[in-house]
Amino acid sequence: MAGGDQDSLATLNQRYGRALGAVADRILHDKADAEEVAADVLWQLWREASRFDRSRGSVGAWIMMTVRSRAIDRLRARKAREPRADNAAEVSVTDDPSSEIHSSDRRRKVEVALATLNDGERDLLRLAYFSDLSQSEISERTSIPLGTVKSRMRAGLIRLRDALQGSVE
Repeated sequence: MAGGDQDSLATLNQRYGRALGAVADRILHDKADAEEVAADVLWQLWREASRFDRSRGSVGAWIMMTVRSRAIDRLRARKAREPRADNAAEVSVTDDPSSEIHSSDRRRKVEVALATLNDGERDLLRLAYFSDLSQSEISERTSIPLGTVKSRMRAGLIRLRDALQGSVE
């Protein structure tokens, strides 16, 4: 591709097209946006093929990192355009009191599960979830090495999953 061979773009699309769309859809939860991101990434890879550095990783990893980054950018842009509610109660008005009880029960179970995490895991997951920060951004903000951030977040998510297994619908 770096040499401008158009057949290589077709080969790239055949080999990675579905995976690009699947990764983007997993992040965006919107087929149209995912397809658009996948197409944009293919063109970006075509234009920037000469920038690929084999010493930094495999072609597949480069491609998947690119689509993931693009999809997250699209998701953040979408969230920025959505109106934010100052008060969560204004957003979810309900006439069914049982749904409020169910929601309260679910919130309590999640809080109990979060309490099982150590402070480091809990703090990192809160930064990722509530501040919409990537692991790299969390690493920079907290001055914790990226590998440690990844390990703690993974351990925390596994412990949360185990604690919540079957308890939250």
